[in-house]
Amino acid sequence: MKIRTITLVFALGSLSVANAQQEPVLDMENGVTPIADNRGFTLQSNDGKFIFKPYMYLSTTGNFNWYDDEGLDKAYNQDNVANSGFAIPYAILGFTGKAFGLIDYNISINAAASGGNILQQAWIDYAVNPALRFRVGKFKTPFTHAYLTTLGETLFPSVPMSLTSTTIMPYVLNAVTPTIGTGFDLGVEMHGLIKNKWGYEVGLFNGTGSGVNTATKTLSDDDHIPSLLYAGRFTFQPKGAMPMTQGNSKMLHEDKMLIGVSANYNVESESESTNDFRAGLEFAWLKNRWYVAAEGYYMHVDFTKRQKIKDDFNYWGAYAQVGYFVAPQWQIGARYDFMDRNSSGKDGILNSPACVVNYFVPKTNIKLSAMYQYIGRTDHDTQLDRDNDDLGISTHKAMVMLQYAF
Repeated sequence: MKIRTITLVFALGSLSVANAQQEPVLDMENGVTPIADNRGFTLQSNDGKFIFKPYMYLSTTGNFNWYDDEGLDKAYNQDNVANSGFAIPYAILGFTGKAFGLIDYNISINAAASGGNILQQAWIDYAVNPALRFRVGKFKTPFTHAYLTTLGETLFPSVPMSLTSTTIMPYVLNAVTPTIGTGFDLGVEMHGLIKNKWGYEVGLFNGTGSGVNTATKTLSDDDHIPSLLYAGRFTFQPKGAMPMTQGNSKMLHEDKMLIGVSANYNVESESESTNDFRAGLEFAWLKNRWYVAAEGYYMHVDFTKRQKIKDDFNYWGAYAQVGYFVAPQWQIGARYDFMDRNSSGKDGILNSPACVVNYFVPKTNIKLSAMYQYIGRTDHDTQLDRDNDDLGISTHKAMVMLQYAF
């Protein structure tokens, strides 16, 4: 009887290991959706040096946003409920693959966007070896874990408020509305992973963001260097390359960790009016069913001499979030987000707790997400400061998202 029990234990252990090994290897380099190692519909040469893989990503949302009374003019029938209803933020068609066994490439079109944002990504990546690679085109700038996560792999259907909200300044300059997040841009980057632990990304970008696909920059009047975005990011990944995911129902047996620092300098960024310096510190940990992450970031905005404004401004933001799979297809999560939106020279902080539930529909690549977010305001000197600090940001935000990827 004892021998049978031991045999059963070893059999169950072997089955557990086998199930863990059956999890697919997911390629997330395209930044939009993970692609399984079987690659689905793929054209490939016999030697594997040429690969062509089409993919798609569709995100539809139902939104409800409730705003406080400040900034609303009831005489014009402005309502507390705005920017609500249904939306399609992403309808992406793309293809990715390899050429000559040395080059990775990716092009994606977001049919739901407009202007220059229709071209979401377009890049080629040449690998001398895993530790030395060069990427040219339109892709994600090396700043913040929240943005660098694969689009369809985020814990929440929206990135932290502190990265996307425009800053507040005491000047009527419509051209000066920088955000801490930098997102997609056009440029060139050298990057790699050394000894499967040490990652680096160093690049030059236009600094005009994803909405501009043309060369519009000049030389800096103040610094006498090209008015570009100079960016770098360095990471330590002690357990091997960290997957660019915040939780995937097909990856419940991972143990990866990432610690990173990043900085960038956007020279004469907002219509040649300011020089913006950013710095960030990030941590992410993927452990079986758990995902834990925290980031802090800082931005210094300095007006150029031609603006004749001697003031400069400092902003900071941070968030912490955690996700857990309570069942193989069900993930719950929470996030707490901070932002000093009106600069460190004036009292007052925005804080934003949020919660989310994700359901991964089996065998369909469909993900359902439901989130709620609240904007709180603390430590302001006056009620007017408190009212002005969250202008344009909804006090209550609810969103249901359905995404499909193939």
